[in-house]
Amino acid sequence: MEAALNVAGTPSAPLERHLCQVGGLNVNYTSGAGTRYHIQIEDRGPLVDRLSEQPVRRVSVVVYANYGDANERIVHGRDHDYQDLRTTSHNEYIKEEVQRQAGEARRVIEEREQVQLRRIKGLFRHYHLSKDSRYKQELDALNSLFPFLVSRAWAELKQERAEQRPAEGAEQIEASRALADRVYPLDPELRATVIEIERMILEVGDDLRRLKNRGSADDILMQTYRKLVSRAEESLNGRLPSQFNVRRLELTRQSLMTTWRQVKSRLEKGAG
Repeated sequence: MEAALNVAGTPSAPLERHLCQVGGLNVNYTSGAGTRYHIQIEDRGPLVDRLSEQPVRRVSVVVYANYGDANERIVHGRDHDYQDLRTTSHNEYIKEEVQRQAGEARRVIEEREQVQLRRIKGLFRHYHLSKDSRYKQELDALNSLFPFLVSRAWAELKQERAEQRPAEGAEQIEASRALADRVYPLDPELRATVIEIERMILEVGDDLRRLKNRGSADDILMQTYRKLVSRAEESLNGRLPSQFNVRRLELTRQSLMTTWRQVKSRLEKGAG
């Protein structure tokens, strides 16, 4: 194996593969609203990415909400890939990234809770106006999962009423539902598939925008992508870890991969 370049651009002696895992991180975190979380970060070392078939150094992040309770669930999962450089200096860089991703996970937690707060306040308002039992059922379900958030939402709502701030509409409640409700399978293999699908949605979208800017993205391809994304979101929006359908997820992954390959092929032809 040839000597690699570290982040600073200076030569470093290559390391054996088993020496390229610097260790992860397990830390508990209590959100601003009082919900208990657990942030788990794993340095998976060098591996071949299943989607791109390229060698990478991977750091995986998983966040559990209600950690240690009966209703514990995974609310965030993400893989972060880096160059497959097998050097001491790159190991130090990965260590720094593990710490940085821990900070990023805390930011995601607080951002997600802000989305939940907006949604809960909207549910309170609409139940107060309509007395529709569906809003009450959603509030009860959320209260069983995130009582601190519901309590904070109610306190903020009373403050907003006192200050006569404008209320959000029903469409804003629906717009926040997907992010607020997203959970991930507890099974590692199934969770990896969900994370891959989320990644493909983003990357196919980015490549399509590049293709469109070149004038090479036809309407059929764009419509295919939009339909696939819609179906993928339906597959990913289970509110319980047990609601994920293994076969449906795999079919979704395969369909997205086929479309991604078509887009990449057009991009490569256009660059040639």
